Amino acid sequence: MKAKSAVFRSLLAAALVVGLVPFEPAFAQSGGCALTRQAGGRQLLRCPGGVTVTAEAGAAFRLTDRNGDGSPDSVSLRSKAILVDVDNDQHQGGFQVVTPQAIAAVRGTQWAVDVASGTTSVLVRRGRVAVRRPAGASVILAPGEGVDVQPGAEPLVVRRWPAARVTALLARLGQ
Repeated sequence: MKAKSAVFRSLLAAALVVGLVPFEPAFAQSGGCALTRQAGGRQLLRCPGGVTVTAEAGAAFRLTDRNGDGSPDSVSLRSKAILVDVDNDQHQGGFQVVTPQAIAAVRGTQWAVDVASGTTSVLVRRGRVAVRRPAGASVILAPGEGVDVQPGAEPLVVRRWPAARVTALLARLGQ
């Protein structure tokens, strides 16, 4: 019996790591967010305070309300992509996405964050986003700009993303 239980826990942990099991997706709904399933397995979370998160199918993420005001102010993203839309007129305070490689923080904007193969990619659609490694200087992204963050200490390089790359990422998010 103990061996079966250990195997099950190992399989569940492996599925969580590779994104087969979403990383606490129901947390957002219990936190006051309305969850809608979309075509292709995507999830749309509409939260109090003007925060909307669209998650790619299988994305491993968790919303957090650090200040306890009923509106999420942070997303921890482990794998795959999310699109975050923060309405500055409704949301009080900053909002950030934390990944293993980067922290992307904004107020009143829309941006996509993708975590894959040890790299965090951030693309801004509207507004401005500050992106940095957990330890290091930040860069500011404007609409149409992106950055790829990998472990290390090299300076982050902001680039205007080619239309094909933007289209491919946003298609994964139903945009």
